[in-house]
Amino acid sequence: MLCIDCHQHFWQLDRGDYGWLTQELGVLYRDYLPEDMDELRSVAGVDKTVLVQAAATVEETRFLLSLADQNEFIAGVVGWVDLENPDCFKDLEELSKHDKFKGIRPMIQDIADTNWMLKPELAPALDKVMALDLCFDALVKPEHLTVLQEFVKRYPNMPIVIDHGAKPDISGGEFDEWAVAMKELSMADNVCCKISGLLTEAEAGATADDLKPWVDHLISCFGAGRLMWGSDWPVLNLASNYQSWSIMADELFSDLSRHDKAYIFGITASAFYNL
Repeated sequence: MLCIDCHQHFWQLDRGDYGWLTQELGVLYRDYLPEDMDELRSVAGVDKTVLVQAAATVEETRFLLSLADQNEFIAGVVGWVDLENPDCFKDLEELSKHDKFKGIRPMIQDIADTNWMLKPELAPALDKVMALDLCFDALVKPEHLTVLQEFVKRYPNMPIVIDHGAKPDISGGEFDEWAVAMKELSMADNVCCKISGLLTEAEAGATADDLKPWVDHLISCFGAGRLMWGSDWPVLNLASNYQSWSIMADELFSDLSRHDKAYIFGITASAFYNL
């Protein structure tokens, strides 16, 4: 069974792209590059990955594409462009010439304006994203979900994936409103969801049983055909490690058929990102 990690990162501190990455983040404050992942992928049985931006610069996206050129296991790159800058048209056209450039991810969770994604000024750039057959990673939190519902209605032809299940407050048990909003979003055929990043939203030492109600809800909403598994490594290291998360995922999906597991662990990501 093909296994694709649909969401992982690399970074190099001396590039200076990562304003959010400070010494206070401990284990994350070091370079993470492809050679750091070779053994992890091998042990977990991961064949390919999708590399996702971690800085709001086009230069970092170019850096990620250069890593993809050098490493066959990187099947796709989700990058960043400044959607409010008229130059983003040129950036999108340039980046899309690379066959591993698959989509964009605005860092919505870090933007103070919760309604930012609905700004009319973004429409021309988003139309260009669709014209280039690119995807949109929605890096959102629960407070963005009603806005994301309107965004989805405005752009019904844009392939959209919700990163990290919208980062639900698992440690605080804030389930009900998140669950209703995710159910509403799942009604749109162009919306998929990543089962990733959940451990960092849970209490320290969380188990599969702690995550199961949240994951089961996503399965019931989206079905295997619109869910994809990812690690969010190395951010994952704040809560666990690559092998433990891989084993936990096997446990979380243990009741599913082999057919459904094949979609969650590879087919959905391959189809969504056209890998």
